Amino acid sequence: MSDLIQTVSRALNADAQVRQDLRIAALEEESDGAIVIEGVARSLAAKKRTLAIAARAGAHAIADRIRIDPGVAATDAEIRQALAERFAAEPAFADLAVFEDLDPSPLAERLLPVASPAAPAGRIEIEVRDGVVTLSGQTPTLVRKRLAGTMAWWTVGVRDVINGLGVEPPEDDSADQLEEAVRTALERDPFLDDRQIRVGVRDGVVRLTGLLRTDDARRLAERDAWSVLGVEDVIDEIDVVA
Repeated sequence: MSDLIQTVSRALNADAQVRQDLRIAALEEESDGAIVIEGVARSLAAKKRTLAIAARAGAHAIADRIRIDPGVAATDAEIRQALAERFAAEPAFADLAVFEDLDPSPLAERLLPVASPAAPAGRIEIEVRDGVVTLSGQTPTLVRKRLAGTMAWWTVGVRDVINGLGVEPPEDDSADQLEEAVRTALERDPFLDDRQIRVGVRDGVVRLTGLLRTDDARRLAERDAWSVLGVEDVIDEIDVVA
């Protein structure tokens, strides 16, 4: 076992939350120095925290093979169809062409059109394999790219999301961009009243404050923030007032 693997392993084992929320199947160092972390996490928050701890321990290149336990099983076809329907109904994607990739193998491509605007401003292709959603294509804004990833995480049965969408024309990322994406995710959640939630972002860390009526709603808000691409940590300071 290499020194780096030992250091990362100690860092992960020292974190009580990681020990509780992650089952590690493999922790290895590849020939190019990348660290492979394979396992099953109880939540996206646990997955992201694990990757952050490994990075702080010195793993500068990480092959992320951590999957989420979705709690509820769904077939790849069910996931793909549910996500396609969600994208097709989303007003922010009204000018985007949406396709289901019916064959996720690298040797074939069978695209089923789901939404076909007359003059599309971009396109999203949805591929699902073993519960892992891969999004490819391009969107006109970073916010819409991030919203697509968040909506994928909301889909029942999803174990991981690979957001490979490009942004055209390119946009510079910033704390303001990330804050807007988190606000958009909270607004789009049909089970959450976000009117009294405040969002702050600094260095990839999201701080949620404000008021909600139930603990379940507070947990939903935190989950939504974690689901946004680029969020590295979430500080949940929302007060629950019945």
